[in-house]
Amino acid sequence: MKTEVEDIDMLAQAILTEARDEADQIKAEAKERADAIRRHAEEQAESERKSILDRAHQDADRLHSQVIATAQLKARSVQLAFREKMLDSVFEEARQKLETVKQRADYDKITASLLREALLQLQANKAQITADDSAQLFLKNRALADASKEFNGEFSLGPVLEEGTGVVVDTADGRLHYDNTLENRLSRLQNTLRSSVYKVIMGEKA
Repeated sequence: MKTEVEDIDMLAQAILTEARDEADQIKAEAKERADAIRRHAEEQAESERKSILDRAHQDADRLHSQVIATAQLKARSVQLAFREKMLDSVFEEARQKLETVKQRADYDKITASLLREALLQLQANKAQITADDSAQLFLKNRALADASKEFNGEFSLGPVLEEGTGVVVDTADGRLHYDNTLENRLSRLQNTLRSSVYKVIMGEKA
């Protein structure tokens, strides 16, 4: 027959065993929770790492695109500046050669055409014509008389044009003025002609 002491020992043993089992269970649950927290932290860290890397790649791509766009814009600006400088040079050279037109055999016809166009623009029957020295001769010889008949007007010659090739017409009352020199015609047409002239320079079809 077991003694009371043995019963107490067995009870104590049972309590200890239960306590150890409970402690082991708590430890296992704690480890499981710790593992879950660690995995979650690792997953979150990986997600953040990927997010940071994605943002870094996006920033790099954006910066790359900006650099390329800036370089292209700068190259375009340089190209346009060169084109405009070249065109200005071509037009300036052409402007300097306009005076040689006075030496052409058909300059009398050119003068008559310039005068007629100016009179059509002004729609005046009284006007004074200022012209370069060569045009003055053609106007005196015949062109002025022909214009007077055609427009039924009174047109007189003013002083020799100090600068330019062609004619300048002013109405008798001084209110209207039309510069039809070759130099001024070139200036009026320059913006329209720039594209075509550039294509010719580059060997393209205008």
